[in-house]
Amino acid sequence: MLTSRTFLKRTRAGAVVKVVREHYLREDIPCGVAACSLCPARPGEGPGLEARPSGAASSLCPAPHYLLPDTNLLLHQIDILEDPAIKNVIVLQTVLQEVRNRSAPVYKRIRDVIGNSEKHFYSFTNEHHRETYVVQEQGESSNDRNDRAIRVAVKWYGEHLKKMQNEDIQVIFLTNDRNNKEKAVEEGITAYTCEEYIKSLTANPDLVDRLACVSDEGKEIESCKIIFPEHLPLSKLQQGIKSGIYLQGTYRASRDNYLEATVWVHGDAEENKEIIVQGLKHLNRAVHEDIVAVELLKKDEWVAPSSVVLQDDDQNEDDIETEEEKENILKTSVNKNMLRPTGKVVGIIKRNWRPFCGMLSKSQIKEVRRHLFTPADRRIPRIRIETRQADALEGQRIIVAIDGWPRNSRYPNGHFVKNLGSAGDKETETEVLLLEHDVPHQPFSQAVLSFLPKMPWSITEKDMKYREDLRHLYVCSVDPPGCTDIDDALHCREIENGNLEVGVHIADVSHFIRPGNALDEESAKRGTTVYLCEKRIDMVPELLSSNLCSLRSNVDRLAFSCIWEMNHKAEILKTRFTKSIINSKASLTYAEAQMRIDSASMNDDITISLRGLNKLAKILKQKRIDNGALTLSSPEVRFHMDSETHDPIDLQTKELKETNSMVEEFMLLANVSVAQKIYDEFPEFALLRKHPAPPPSNYDILVKAAKSKAIKTDSAKALAESLDKAESPAFPYLNTLLRILTTRCMMQAVYFCSGMDSDFHHYGLASPIYTHFTSPIRRYADIIVHRLLAVAIGADRTYPELTDKHKLADLCKNLNYRHKMAQYAQRASVAFHTQLFFKTKGVVNEDAYILFVRKNAVVVLIPKYGLEGTVFFEEKDKPTPKLDYNSEVPSLTVEDTTLCVFDKVKVNIMLDASNIQHQKIRMVLVEPKV
Repeated sequence: MLTSRTFLKRTRAGAVVKVVREHYLREDIPCGVAACSLCPARPGEGPGLEARPSGAASSLCPAPHYLLPDTNLLLHQIDILEDPAIKNVIVLQTVLQEVRNRSAPVYKRIRDVIGNSEKHFYSFTNEHHRETYVVQEQGESSNDRNDRAIRVAVKWYGEHLKKMQNEDIQVIFLTNDRNNKEKAVEEGITAYTCEEYIKSLTANPDLVDRLACVSDEGKEIESCKIIFPEHLPLSKLQQGIKSGIYLQGTYRASRDNYLEATVWVHGDAEENKEIIVQGLKHLNRAVHEDIVAVELLKKDEWVAPSSVVLQDDDQNEDDIETEEEKENILKTSVNKNMLRPTGKVVGIIKRNWRPFCGMLSKSQIKEVRRHLFTPADRRIPRIRIETRQADALEGQRIIVAIDGWPRNSRYPNGHFVKNLGSAGDKETETEVLLLEHDVPHQPFSQAVLSFLPKMPWSITEKDMKYREDLRHLYVCSVDPPGCTDIDDALHCREIENGNLEVGVHIADVSHFIRPGNALDEESAKRGTTVYLCEKRIDMVPELLSSNLCSLRSNVDRLAFSCIWEMNHKAEILKTRFTKSIINSKASLTYAEAQMRIDSASMNDDITISLRGLNKLAKILKQKRIDNGALTLSSPEVRFHMDSETHDPIDLQTKELKETNSMVEEFMLLANVSVAQKIYDEFPEFALLRKHPAPPPSNYDILVKAAKSKAIKTDSAKALAESLDKAESPAFPYLNTLLRILTTRCMMQAVYFCSGMDSDFHHYGLASPIYTHFTSPIRRYADIIVHRLLAVAIGADRTYPELTDKHKLADLCKNLNYRHKMAQYAQRASVAFHTQLFFKTKGVVNEDAYILFVRKNAVVVLIPKYGLEGTVFFEEKDKPTPKLDYNSEVPSLTVEDTTLCVFDKVKVNIMLDASNIQHQKIRMVLVEPKV
């Protein structure tokens, strides 16, 4: 049956057009109940609803029943619906469509639940069923029409079950909307609020804790004192943004000061790019990463970024007077030049709340159910939750979701989601670290694994069609010890005309991961492999990463080869790219390769190849440095683990060998060659990587610190040369410190699509064009580059998304985000293992150098451990010494001792476990004595 809907619409030009939409109605849409005799069979679909619904026993409804939630319930109580106890739920098309429009993350979660065969959730297409479709009436809002459509579907199910002679089975309508519930009851429908139903589940009392507290009536703290100004409605915000009264931007809370935040304004305007927001009322309930609207304050109300460290750790949760005292601390006298554009949050455009990891701060009052939760991320405010299991959750890492933040509450309200395990436990802390950095780490799903090649796998005639057989070449790989995901291998040999042939062979991952399938989508979402201290979160399943794609020795492997003809001066005469098949003759570690190169007695083919590669690499490196490439430094640490307990027993900085540099040079060369090739072929769609030059102000700290050494920062070449000259025989570590400091001045390198940008330059490598080609097992960007290169040389076919620059730009945005988060996760893992190392050490005394000087602290680096930490001079419950901070030098005078950047000092290092959630390495200055 066909119905049509007619409505009028105004075009951009202002004309009014009549639009007629056809809407098909059918009678053969099944109800989803297993073995229903009245409905057509559902071949190939999931299990649907059970014929006799099992699930949690309810005291309100002892008979077997199906549940049917409305839209708001699904949006707010998804944590409840995901619980294994909740089964046999009918999700209407009306509800799904509304959820899809209002929250993409919840929509994805409910789709996953519908796909889980053990949950028996069924999606019923009520909008196309002849008996459940309803037409919007004159004067009826679309919201009321949808509510009516849901009630009609509930009634239809009740009657349908009667026809099936299943009269004892009920359909329960769950809604938190008072009006909708009253109408449903009037129409003879069994309806409950979520809270009523969940509290009736006799065997699952713990589910009550997971209820989102949506209605703030009666739930709120007794004090009705309004703390925050009202948020303006979205319509007013949009008008204000259009007219320029308000600015829209991303809210970034400060890690060090909970009463301060920065709003990064969207758009291209040069002025007011960053707006400071200070004080509780001005922050107005915004949470880190929300999209907000801000109003600029008058110039005489502008403030300077505070250099005070303020943590919100008072026990008294609603003491607004103390907040006002703390806000006064911020208003200390400031230099007029330091003032920045300042504003206040007037409304929220989009909330970016996620589930947060952290710990319960149990209330001091006995028998109370309301407690505060302290997130692990200091930028997130504390959250008030209700739970009956506070005693059991003390000392545990838990997950909590925010539900809302009323005007009369100092903190947002939320609900308990999940217990992760004991704080300080290695497994738990790793899980927290992955969740907090948004690293996708769940096991690969069956859908993803189904696209892996079937074992036993071997290379077929078809695979050889577009490939060169290079198995005769003396190819070898050089990697860190214990590496199983070997992306790259090399060869070098002299050819008849006296020149050298050099090859970089990269695992042909794109042969196994085909565009658009579940494996491809999962790899694109993950973006990168994440290496933690004892764990690797793979981007692709292990069968590929450690086996079929890994270029292990003495097995045939598919590769993508970049082969150059060079003369002995490392000048490239010819470049060619080909898909190939190789058989690596040796998988070496950096140390083993170095030993072969240095050994006088070894002269086999692999060693000769390595010596040739090493000689060329030195010339290539010198050329890059002459071009102005930077050699920077970051103290990388390596843990030696106990084989039984897996706890770190030794900690030392990584030592780099010549062979590290050798491999790096050829990888850089391959990346540059491929970048040029794909850009020549696809000027609009090449996926490239750039490293923007830092703005001059970024170097202030370096120039001030290296006063005596003339550090020039007007170009990368000038910087590289002045760093090389900045040597001091009396202070050999100075050069490394300068390079570490220079690294801090740098911008982040990013992926971008060539058709969406004009600046391709890579500042750090001094290269006009660059991409990533050499690590497709661990980086998704390289897979796209492989696909582009394969199309460029006619070895593979293209597909629509590969030549869509907007899709590529979105992909780059995700890859940049994933890479940044992976970096932060790796640092957090090193920090956690460093804490484990010092846990058993007591107090350790070490040499350190000052890297930064702050108003009330100095940041030091301990070369032996590659460890950085802050030495504070203000401690709780101790008299504060006289501090004099000079921002020009920069220096900090503590009583009579002046400390400057790069001063050598002695510190005591110990683990401070007084705050179990934020355990930290504490450092105390021993020499000079202050």
